[in-house]
Amino acid sequence: MNHIAENLNQIRAEIAEACIRAGRQPEEVKLIAVSKTKPAPDVKAAIDAGQTRFGENYVQELTEKWNNHELATPNIEWHFIGHLQSNKAKFIAEKISLVHTVDKASLAVELSKHAAKPGRTIPVLLEVNISGEDSKYGLRPADVMREADAVMRVPNVELKGLMTIASPEREKVKTQFHAMQKLLAELHQHFGAGITELSMGMSGDFDLAIESGATYIRIGTAIFGARSFNI
Repeated sequence: MNHIAENLNQIRAEIAEACIRAGRQPEEVKLIAVSKTKPAPDVKAAIDAGQTRFGENYVQELTEKWNNHELATPNIEWHFIGHLQSNKAKFIAEKISLVHTVDKASLAVELSKHAAKPGRTIPVLLEVNISGEDSKYGLRPADVMREADAVMRVPNVELKGLMTIASPEREKVKTQFHAMQKLLAELHQHFGAGITELSMGMSGDFDLAIESGATYIRIGTAIFGARSFNI
């Protein structure tokens, strides 16, 4: 698994370089290792290399990894970055550090119900379909302010910012990321200082995301290699 440690070191160096080019400090950008479909030994190799934040797309897989004693390190954060159905919110409410993909206030309400039992407050991001593609989940930019207002009223849930997946066409990405940066600034101005997080940028476009103020970037392939479906 040495290649995972080497890949992480390379990505960290590239993040630092992108931050310097953007006039930002590297510590402003938090790396999420996208471990969906990756087996526990790969995740353990990343943990051993100092990685603490992991992103999962599927409730069952997240639960299996969360329960795996080999991965049970106190400072590990599990981030949910896939589409979350309301009826599955109960399975992750005690496990998750941040839900990146709240696309309607009713999902926040469902998370709230299950967060209340263990006395948790779950940080969440609103997912925005900034590219307007039918294949992607998320709110239309025009609907973000309304849904944010509704989520802000939900107990045991704390709105922290926004998340998006940009177009696969790199020439469109910069414009889309700038639009997200502007949208976050509008939320920050309207709702206050707690709205600061912007989750965007993946293996092929994280440099552009950093230019546009991303605070979380989600890297999978460049760390773990091509997808594996043997969990």
